[in-house]
Amino acid sequence: MIDISARNLTKAYGTEVILEGVSFHVNQGDRVGIIGVNGAGKTTLLNVLAGRLPSDDGDCFIAADKKLGYLKQDAGLESDNTVISQVRNIFSHFPQMEKDMEELLKKASEDTENSEKHLENYHRIHDRYQWMGGYSYESEIKGILTSMAFGEDMYEKKISSLSGGEKTRLALALLLLEKPDILFLDEPTNHLDIGTLKWLEQYLKGYRGTIVLVSHDRYFLDQTVTRIFEVENHRLNIYEGNYKSYAAQRKERRQSQLRAYEKQQKEIARQEDMIRRFKQRGTEKLAKRAQSREKMLDAMERIDRPEGEGGKMKITFHQNYRSGSDVLAVRDLAAGFGYGKERRELFSGLSMDIKRGERVCIVGDNGTGKTTLLRQLVGEIGTGEGKIRLGHNVQIGYYDQSQQELDSENTVIEELQEAYHLYSEGELRNILGRFLFRGEQVFLKVGDLSGGERARLALLKLMMSGANLLIMDEPTNHLDVESKEIFEEALLEFPGTCIIVSHDRYFLNRIPTRIMELTKTGLVNFLGKYDYYMEKKQEMISSGRAYLQEMGRTVGPKSGTGEAGGAGSDPLPLQEQEMSSAERRKLQKEKEANERRLKRQREALEEEIARLEEEIEQVEGMIAEPEIMTDHVKLGEYSARLEELKTTLDERYESWLELQD
Repeated sequence: MIDISARNLTKAYGTEVILEGVSFHVNQGDRVGIIGVNGAGKTTLLNVLAGRLPSDDGDCFIAADKKLGYLKQDAGLESDNTVISQVRNIFSHFPQMEKDMEELLKKASEDTENSEKHLENYHRIHDRYQWMGGYSYESEIKGILTSMAFGEDMYEKKISSLSGGEKTRLALALLLLEKPDILFLDEPTNHLDIGTLKWLEQYLKGYRGTIVLVSHDRYFLDQTVTRIFEVENHRLNIYEGNYKSYAAQRKERRQSQLRAYEKQQKEIARQEDMIRRFKQRGTEKLAKRAQSREKMLDAMERIDRPEGEGGKMKITFHQNYRSGSDVLAVRDLAAGFGYGKERRELFSGLSMDIKRGERVCIVGDNGTGKTTLLRQLVGEIGTGEGKIRLGHNVQIGYYDQSQQELDSENTVIEELQEAYHLYSEGELRNILGRFLFRGEQVFLKVGDLSGGERARLALLKLMMSGANLLIMDEPTNHLDVESKEIFEEALLEFPGTCIIVSHDRYFLNRIPTRIMELTKTGLVNFLGKYDYYMEKKQEMISSGRAYLQEMGRTVGPKSGTGEAGGAGSDPLPLQEQEMSSAERRKLQKEKEANERRLKRQREALEEEIARLEEEIEQVEGMIAEPEIMTDHVKLGEYSARLEELKTTLDERYESWLELQD
């Protein structure tokens, strides 16, 4: 069954064509990822499909019986409601249904003549209440809000007081709770930490509806989509499979197009050479042959040359001079905000050593203080009691994810001229061209640039700095997929040192020589990339080894390596960190005993839930009996028992759900 269909869609802004002749269909249950360079028209396509923008030509259809949900990019809720009241608005029909059922039971016990009619209405509403999820919506609210990093302490906060990222997460939570048949998501991974991203991936995998999403998150696309729509040169190319499959297919397609183009160019050159030779002979017969071949060439459908490197950002990080071997040493760093009883500690006792050539990526939940740590390292804010020592010849270059160091009133070229006044305007325009700022674009105001353009400009300033220690906060945010890959290649070739905060898991699987996870009590070190980090982290959790035990230690693939990177001043040798076999057996036994206990608890709850549901059904059947309906005393007793059973059932379901977690 087709949920979405488009035929020859065309959209332009003035004389600038965005989409031209776009046709496709999306079947029920499809998971579609829309990708393309910044400005290609991805969000425009989503807005046209959602009916938020009219197309200039062509047709678009959404199945008439489908409920549509749309999350805009950086969607910001504007409301004076509290978080919980805004969420409960979605389920406002349930309290009314509960009130209606209560009144009908009361009428059935008081109005004996019409009690049968009242009970029929009660059962009709009750069946709909149960089918719609009336008994589970409270648990669902709590589960999704918790997964979106809204603990119960935030329920009464006014939405107007939330940060931009919190508002976006809340908008996504509201959309998921509404459960539309078709989900349109524009950059849903913005402002989500790794834990929330993993939860969202699992949620979308189990989602029964149709999903169409715009994303630059390659790891997220790999996990969630089954089709890729690539917007390129105003057209749409369709690929079956996830991002990894798309990348392989696209590479083969480009190579095939290039081979076809080169083959045709070779044939054109051969024909043109023969035409020239025929004409040189000067005979009438050969002149006719030349005319015939010229007509054949004119009629030939020419293959366009596949887009080459000319449309790509070109970036190379260099260092003005080499730093010493010891680049950065941090001891007992702490950070927090507020004063007195209101003070909240982000982290304390944080220590680390960074060596030349390392690419260290810092991860952690939202709110743990990753950005604060970077700002301490670059000297933007104080360190309190802790100490930060830079090594010999270390020059820092800083990339701020909010690009606050850019002056919104400057033009693009003025922004560079202020920082690098020794370059001529011609030299700066050539450099800007490498970052896709061409022609009149260099005279655009910085404040008028898109998020992706501002990110490119900030990266360009960082590239020109010649720093040998690059400290970057979420540098891949706002970059399209192609620009991310070019940026990653530049970092891999950079001879200096990098400290990078990132939630981009594809990036984390390519770039770091080690990963540091920031917690309230310091850093946990992992000598590997993202997949290894997740594997070791899960092992530590499963075996009961708390992160507190890992503070100041390095978790790596090789026992006893002498690699740099301990979090403290005297990191323990890796072989001393490993548990003895007796300790491992003890922990394994404790784990197995705990699993058996939880299993017994689950089974006991499941049996009780089944018994309660059976008794509820029996009581509801008794209430429908004529002798009960005509006896208002018994009817009241049975109604009270029914409510008691339902309350108990809700409590048992809550306990059962907690055990599943």
